[in-house]
Amino acid sequence: MTRGVLSRDEIRRRVDALGPWFHNLDLDGVPTAPTHFLGDYPNVKWRRFSGVIPDRLEGKTVLDIGCNAGFYAMEMKRRGAERVLGLDTDEEYLAQARFAAEVSGLRIEFRKMSAYDVGQLREKFDLVIFMGVLYHLRHPLLALDLIHEHVAGDLLLFQSMLRGDAQVDPLDENYDFWTTEHFDSPGYPKLHFIEHKYADDPTNWWVPNRACVEAMLRSSGFAITAHPEDEVYLCKRSERPQADGPVYPFRRPG
Repeated sequence: MTRGVLSRDEIRRRVDALGPWFHNLDLDGVPTAPTHFLGDYPNVKWRRFSGVIPDRLEGKTVLDIGCNAGFYAMEMKRRGAERVLGLDTDEEYLAQARFAAEVSGLRIEFRKMSAYDVGQLREKFDLVIFMGVLYHLRHPLLALDLIHEHVAGDLLLFQSMLRGDAQVDPLDENYDFWTTEHFDSPGYPKLHFIEHKYADDPTNWWVPNRACVEAMLRSSGFAITAHPEDEVYLCKRSERPQADGPVYPFRRPG
């Protein structure tokens, strides 16, 4: 391990060489993103919901999908998780994560994989972390379905950027074809499509409102057990409420 081997100046040089960083990590006194536009991110967010994760995770396995520089993966390892695996599609983020884990003296595995590839792991995890990924995907509901089917063993820690009204309307089980007014309600589930860029990021594709993200989680088979922060949910894996819908319109019997 690198911890205790590199001087602070050497760590700072490596941090600069691996930058820019999106996660502001404290690597032996060297911050990786001290001027982050969100402040001390993601630690400033983590402090608001960290209590929903058990303080001790001995014997537990954790999968961090879209791990970026590894902040959450390292926090889980610090809580004693037996095995932590971080996935990302960006080689630069993975290089940051590997270096940060080494400096911190934490044994974590990182692989280049996407949320759509999780079936290749052929393994269930006690805790799946899916933070800050959904809105970067062109096929977000597919990703949630794949996570439910292939890797979610018990708990899902989920976060998405949210936009639109925070109201959540009670929904009927069914609506008549000619009933349309509920679509215009601020609290009806809405997934906003971004054709070009949002916040200068071309990978911001879909941004849900609160009602939508909660409906998507339920539809994919995740029962919400805690909502400790505006954008964060802790969920338990459950049975999906319905089978996959058909490609063609529902054919009425008879």
